[in-house]
Amino acid sequence: MTAEGKTAASQFLALTADYLTGGYRRPHALGFEGDVFLAGPLTGTENGEAGDALNNSPKREADSLEKVAEEVQRCAGCRLCEKRTRSVAGEGVREPLVLVVGEGPGADEDAAGRPFVGKAGQLLDRMLASIGLSRQKNCYIANVVKCRPPQNRDPAPDEIVSCSRFLSRQIALLKPKVIFCAGRIAAQTILHTATGIGSLRGHFEEYSTGGVFNETDRITTGIAAFRIPLLATYHPSALLRNEDLKRPAWEDLKLLRSRLAELDSIYARETAEQP
Repeated sequence: MTAEGKTAASQFLALTADYLTGGYRRPHALGFEGDVFLAGPLTGTENGEAGDALNNSPKREADSLEKVAEEVQRCAGCRLCEKRTRSVAGEGVREPLVLVVGEGPGADEDAAGRPFVGKAGQLLDRMLASIGLSRQKNCYIANVVKCRPPQNRDPAPDEIVSCSRFLSRQIALLKPKVIFCAGRIAAQTILHTATGIGSLRGHFEEYSTGGVFNETDRITTGIAAFRIPLLATYHPSALLRNEDLKRPAWEDLKLLRSRLAELDSIYARETAEQP
């Protein structure tokens, strides 16, 4: 095997090890830094040879939001499936400006099979509408976990890991311009941090889809890489409990509106410069 083939094989095996140990990208001596979600499962080859996988570019079944939703519906990957009424994959437009990510379904969402439909969801809709956003026009809404945790407790770490493949695939499929995290759990999960929401909100972070930033990795995983600005704010249910949080949440919404306007301006300029 050539030196180039050995490098490709080593990289493929490293990616495979990452997936099998929880689906997270670990640092490697190949120029990667930090832990980020893999944007989807790796697809192995029948003969298991990494070199053949790279050279032959095996066909992969196209992923879709419908496929994710079907898998969510029949998922029994953790204990949350035992008491759910309905799983809640998510809803919204296919090419959203904003992907809103919450923690998990509550009682109303569990009954309806839709995200953010209770009192907190109604407040979220009003918050989004205040800056020209909605799930009907330009947003997609999803959660970290797709089944309701009992008594609305925080999702356990193993439950989050079990569900992470669904959210990471949704992000890769939707390619939102901005990710807007509603609450501590969503922000900490996506950013892989234990930092509190008070410190995470008020400024943009960056989500790196797949941690894949060269052509060899793109071929290995079948996933194109892209970076997405991420903004966190307080969960709407926290605003219902504490009126004092509404002012900083409004500041976050204004920050989101400003970033969207900036991205729109950049797109308009780049479009105008094209021959």
